[in-house]
Amino acid sequence: MRREGSAISADAPSDADRSRTPAPEGPDGRARVLLCGTGFGRFYATAVARTPGLTLAGVLSRGSSSSRNYAASLGVPHYGAVEAIPDEALACVDLACVVIGSTISGGAGSEVARALLARGVPVIQEHPVHPDEMTRTLRIARQRGVQYRVNTHYPQVEPVRAFLAAARALRARSRPLFVDAAGPVHVLLPLVDILGRALGELRPWRFAALDDPATAGPLRGITGELGGVPLTLRVHNQLDPSDRDNHALLWHRIALGTQAGVLTLADTHGPVLWSPQLHADRDADGRMVLDGPGTGHLDEPSTAVLAGTSAARQQDVFERLWPDATARALTEMVAAIRAGDDPLLSAQYDLSITHIWSRLAAALGPPEIVRPGRPRLVPVSELAAAVASELEPAPTAPLPAPVSEQKAERPTAETGPREPRPYTPTAEFFDLVAAGHVERSSAPAVVEALRAAGLGKGVLVEIGAGTGLLTEAVARAFPQSEIICFEPSDGMRAVLTGRVCRDDDLRSRVTVSADPAPNLDLPETIEAALVCGVAGHLSPGERAALWGRLRKRLGPGGMIIVELMDLDRPVDLAPHRLARTRLGDQNYEWWLSGQPAGDDTIILRTTWRVLSGDRVVREAHDSYTWQTISLAEVAAEAGLTLHPLPLPEGSSTVLGALTEPRTAG
Repeated sequence: MRREGSAISADAPSDADRSRTPAPEGPDGRARVLLCGTGFGRFYATAVARTPGLTLAGVLSRGSSSSRNYAASLGVPHYGAVEAIPDEALACVDLACVVIGSTISGGAGSEVARALLARGVPVIQEHPVHPDEMTRTLRIARQRGVQYRVNTHYPQVEPVRAFLAAARALRARSRPLFVDAAGPVHVLLPLVDILGRALGELRPWRFAALDDPATAGPLRGITGELGGVPLTLRVHNQLDPSDRDNHALLWHRIALGTQAGVLTLADTHGPVLWSPQLHADRDADGRMVLDGPGTGHLDEPSTAVLAGTSAARQQDVFERLWPDATARALTEMVAAIRAGDDPLLSAQYDLSITHIWSRLAAALGPPEIVRPGRPRLVPVSELAAAVASELEPAPTAPLPAPVSEQKAERPTAETGPREPRPYTPTAEFFDLVAAGHVERSSAPAVVEALRAAGLGKGVLVEIGAGTGLLTEAVARAFPQSEIICFEPSDGMRAVLTGRVCRDDDLRSRVTVSADPAPNLDLPETIEAALVCGVAGHLSPGERAALWGRLRKRLGPGGMIIVELMDLDRPVDLAPHRLARTRLGDQNYEWWLSGQPAGDDTIILRTTWRVLSGDRVVREAHDSYTWQTISLAEVAAEAGLTLHPLPLPEGSSTVLGALTEPRTAG
């Protein structure tokens, strides 16, 4: 093994060499950004659009029609080469983002970066960059007195930032004993950066390959140390040159071990896990002490997901995590430009990690070139079904009581906080579109069906009451009824409770419960059950249990009213805007997409965007699975008779009433 005891260093500049870069400031006070490259560069464009202190000044690319059209769609000029940018246009550029592959990736990114630096433009360049290239580029930056940085991107991704914050706190309490890390070869440089930040230092470091490349398979092993901490590294050393990201078998995974426990970044995009060391003191006889004084730590979960770090949806990676990470990198770069520090001095750490990365690459050997086809995508629902089947209690084992019949308990350290249920992240926007649908479609049909059956004088239950739009309409139509609303989503229930609380009449007749279907704490007798927009969220077993519980409580002439989305099979739904409305000075847009996840299941993803003018102020995302069942299938499951209810033409839902079959005679 070769041991490296020092990082790359550079002579400090003299006062004569150092020049200060003016603070970037466009006519409107924003830093003006030139985007170079329109592949991954589109994430940079999104970041610029979302960052208040930045504005896009132009796009530089090889000049394909798609790039020219992209620049036109952004409302900025397009340039085919650095030399083609007029001096007066370049003088208006405060920062250039070079998102073009460098020489080591077979691209001209470093040449573009040097050409821009030579003309006095600060540059942030997307990784990876060979240390020799970086040193050469830094010399030009130093000569011109402008900032240059290599952006490794992933340390700025939200779950990674959370992992690094936890690692700093852990290091202050317990010395690192080992690091076990893994990642794909094309983002190995960012992995070195993440490890350096997690450990707080890079030196001393040394590496050696563990296995024979001829028999290693997709993963190559490296052992050694980084920052003086023993390191084991596994690298997916295969590469599709034309499609690097899509064929990575794993992303950054890091386990930082200490005497106190192990902190784990399960994936670049979350979650972050804490596994305290399993430890119980022993008494004088050598037996484990499992209760009493000094055993409070045994209430801690064996592994906990750190708050706010749960795994992101894949769509969120592209729509939020990556653009947000880029925005942070650009904001830091603008701050460095305004500070006017010597670019070479500020690049010492970057030079060190690129040098370490190049040595790791040499130890690994060249990656195997692969060109796999599109993988079979396995939705989590398929694996979850297999797990549920395996863990189902044996027939002879006593079944646990339904949740509603168990003694209520407050959350403990063992159970931990619940993850937000579907609809909670976007609950604040629900009424913007649902109010019109309920007022014009659902509510009139439900009220008429109940009135025609002579119901509305006893107890009604509403399962999945949402924000209470239908609750309020039914309560107004039937002033003698008592209504029990079940809504498990925290966000939706908060709006529902607020709606009930504001009205004295509703306060006296509407009870709000957090029970999820099918585990409902039902009264002995109910007149009707409203199950609107809920049944598709339940598995066949859950639906069967729900219908059975409701039928047992339905009084004579009672009914179950069911509303479903008008989807008879899973379909691919490209992202499309369903609605746009305005509140005050902001516009609100509702976007929906969907992807089949089985023979009768679709995963629906919804995004709300709040815009001020054309600028996205914030976004909220949600996703859920939906069983594409029909009203006829629901009636068959429940063993009830279906009576379809009319809705206005063009409605996106279907509505029906279920009643007990009539007996002959």
